[in-house]
Amino acid sequence: MAELPSVTGSSTRAINILLINPNGTSSMTNACLRSLESTLPPYCTVTGFTSPHPTPSAIEGHLDGVLSAAAAIRAVVPIASKYDAFLVACFSAHPLINALREELSGPVIGIMEAALYSARMLGGRLGVVATGGRSKIMHEDAIRYYGFEGFSSGCEVTGLGVLELESLPKEHVLGLMGDAAKRLVEQKGADCIALGCAGMTEMKIKCEEAVDAKNATAQVIDGVGVGVQLLIALVREGHVTAKGGIYRSSKAGRDARGQEWL
Repeated sequence: MAELPSVTGSSTRAINILLINPNGTSSMTNACLRSLESTLPPYCTVTGFTSPHPTPSAIEGHLDGVLSAAAAIRAVVPIASKYDAFLVACFSAHPLINALREELSGPVIGIMEAALYSARMLGGRLGVVATGGRSKIMHEDAIRYYGFEGFSSGCEVTGLGVLELESLPKEHVLGLMGDAAKRLVEQKGADCIALGCAGMTEMKIKCEEAVDAKNATAQVIDGVGVGVQLLIALVREGHVTAKGGIYRSSKAGRDARGQEWL
């Protein structure tokens, strides 16, 4: 067989990504950054941002989402010019995602979007490991919003709150995570499992063991990791957020109203 043509990359363009944790718990931001160390390519830097006071310490409902978006966007917009792209590290259809798309030109991705799109490419049915019952409902609503209902096996819950992912004994948390992932595969037919919280990012290995990812029975997807890689691809391809439609900035309207504040 003749040798196939190939090409080796040579891009040295520096890419700077801002990883935005909309809640006020900096340890979650740091955990997200640690999870990226082994897969981040050269010339790419990810900077962690934790939303400032008065943001909620965890996002577990609609009001938490709105409050955290308001706190985050006012702090992000003044520093946005330093970054090429933005990852919203909250597993939801977080209001900050579209707000940033309106105000910034660099690509913006939420970790739920990143996980769902990746799952759709890697398997036939996706499932989500959620924290509590309320998260389950919100995730399933978001799956419909993003158009993946027909490919979804639903969610399984750990019964934990967001902050309990860090505060409870690690083995207990990992056991609940693995059990939920296993139920999705064995009882609901999922072949791709999305980790349904940024606080779960360092628990991927346990879930992979539970669903036999080593033998490709199922895949476990961390939206933080794949989200960063998708942003890198968009930036390297020269893409920005389209401004001729729904994501055109509302700044002109605010200025016309005399609204000098964001």
